[in-house]
Amino acid sequence: MTPELPEHEITLDARGLEPPEPLELVLEALSVLERHQRLRMLIDREPRPLYPILDNNNFSYLASATADFRYEILIWHKG
Repeated sequence: MTPELPEHEITLDARGLEPPEPLELVLEALSVLERHQRLRMLIDREPRPLYPILDNNNFSYLASATADFRYEILIWHKG
């Protein structure tokens, strides 16, 4: 279950950044993400390398694409 309160959500806007900067920024943010928080990542390409990292580090995520081919990934701790 993920928290629903906005103050428990951190937004990381990585749109317009070139690789590997978005991945570096999201990994840094995840290293300090508390169990009651979730991270919303905004990016203008699908971050395929991120998904196995999340799976291997006990994070859940929900990825969605917008009509303009941008991506929003919501990430939280499993359990």
